[in-house]
Amino acid sequence: MYTGSHYPWRQVLYWTRRDVGVLLLIAAIPTAAYALLDWKWLSIPWLPIALVGTAVAFLVGFKNNASYDRLWEARRVWGGIVNASRTWGLMARDYLSDQQAHPSEPLAAAHRELFSRHFAWLTALRHQLREPRVWETISKPHNAEYRKRWYRVDEHETELGPVLATYLAPDEHEQVMRASNKPTQVLALQSRHLVRLLRAGLIDDFRHMELERVLAELLAQQGASERIKNFPYPRQYATLNLWFVNIFVVLVPLGMLQEFEKLGREFVWLSIPFSALACWIFKTMEKIGESSESPFEGSANDVPITAISRAIEIDLRQMLGDHDVPPAIVAEHDILT
Repeated sequence: MYTGSHYPWRQVLYWTRRDVGVLLLIAAIPTAAYALLDWKWLSIPWLPIALVGTAVAFLVGFKNNASYDRLWEARRVWGGIVNASRTWGLMARDYLSDQQAHPSEPLAAAHRELFSRHFAWLTALRHQLREPRVWETISKPHNAEYRKRWYRVDEHETELGPVLATYLAPDEHEQVMRASNKPTQVLALQSRHLVRLLRAGLIDDFRHMELERVLAELLAQQGASERIKNFPYPRQYATLNLWFVNIFVVLVPLGMLQEFEKLGREFVWLSIPFSALACWIFKTMEKIGESSESPFEGSANDVPITAISRAIEIDLRQMLGDHDVPPAIVAEHDILT
């Protein structure tokens, strides 16, 4: 997530510099043929190109709106995870009663185990959401180069196993790492632990049901995240949108030739920069929608699930009275991951 007031021009141009070069080349080839070889047949009336451009603008706008909806839904889901996590922290701390038959040491250990397992769930979930999918664009050259220069994604550079080992007991760690859906397995361990606490008399039936209700809410939010992650923006729309933009990019220089020749034969060469500029706007808008399609892949425009997870961990550790609290994630070049 970009946290600045706006993207600097140097970052935008760095992200789109490949497009700029290609667009200039696409505009230069017909312009040179038209001006130097006198290929007048290359010129196309502007009206049909304008009609195509209008249709492409509607398609690009539709894609960007749909992509933004996916991004906003993902942010709402993780807002729900924040709220449910705080609720879990309060209940896990206060619903376990310290009866005289049970010394305080096992109770404190139970608190810490429930909290640590929740941190493990957050870790497993964000690593799972960062796993690549074939339709995602984070590995495309322009995105990979931009990420390498301006920011880093923790889940792309760290292994899940060692991080989980800091939160889980060895037997639980082994069990979770064997599971195909690791976050679900962590919540299953939480539920099993609540049953043990119920049988030990550290929570009563009503409080056990309330704690299980919060686990159900966390499962629901996990499922919503997985739905967004595993169901892409429909490929038929994405494919046609890309094709139509590329067709428009090819046609624009052909329509610019006659328009600038009206100003004088020497002005034909101005069709190169102006065609590239017009096409750059369309290509950049299409790429903006593309970068918002998958809000968990790790792009600069994604939901900052790493920072949100760290903020949750800080809140819950402070609820528990910990003094050794990890620092909040800081934006790198105004980009929060």
